[in-house]
Amino acid sequence: MPVPEIRPALFDVRLATFDDEEVLGRLDRAVWSYLHAVGPPPRQPYEPFFTERTGPRDHLVAELDGRVAGYIRLGLATSLASNAHVRQIRGLAVAEEARGRGVGRALLRAAVAEARRQGARRISLRVLGHNTAARALYASEGFAVEGVQPGEFFLDGEYVDDALMGRPL
Repeated sequence: MPVPEIRPALFDVRLATFDDEEVLGRLDRAVWSYLHAVGPPPRQPYEPFFTERTGPRDHLVAELDGRVAGYIRLGLATSLASNAHVRQIRGLAVAEEARGRGVGRALLRAAVAEARRQGARRISLRVLGHNTAARALYASEGFAVEGVQPGEFFLDGEYVDDALMGRPL
């Protein structure tokens, strides 16, 4: 039986830098959809990607063939000291041309590893009920639905559930 060829990953995951702001903003606008966004479509003048609340330190970036292919935003779930052991995924975006290549999964795994490195004991996220692909990805990585807010958002003419998912670290 032949030994399978081991090939290096085609993408790397790294911490974002201020130099990523423009490309991450473009990516965010390019992938905008009511499938995952609860706000209106972005319009000019565009808001800065990095804000006082979420900067490069809160983002992991995936590079595929030397180009930014996606990001994940990781932050505290709340500002309460009693909740400091929990990290929350506050955004995940993968460029259309990079989908189906494991970029989202790699970003999710990197966020879990970073949360552990930060001393977190638990990680959570919110996902729209109709985003079945994202929910399946999260479930395959050990996240479980912990609550559902039925009809929480009215998006593009329909009421959409908001699901809370989480897992221990």
